[in-house]
Amino acid sequence: MSDVARDALVRQMREQIVDNDIRIIAAINRRLELVARLREYKEAHGMAFVDQSREAWMHQYLQGVNRGPLSEEGLHDIFEALLELTKSETGDHQDDAG
Repeated sequence: MSDVARDALVRQMREQIVDNDIRIIAAINRRLELVARLREYKEAHGMAFVDQSREAWMHQYLQGVNRGPLSEEGLHDIFEALLELTKSETGDHQDDAG
């Protein structure tokens, strides 16, 4: 394979990676919007926002739907980071899976 062909492939793969990253950011923003709406609803109806059993269920559920190559540990790390991000972005300092 020539250098030109490899460079074209690299450019194509990089474009696909950026496109995927854009979709990831959009999904995270949508999750933050949904969590904010859920929080408002729960607060308006006197419900506790944090639900530890829901968080545990989400961990288990996501492990079940993950088909890889993301490892179980990697998925756990990403989910924990997502929860931390959600807390910091929504002003909550407790765990919640939504």
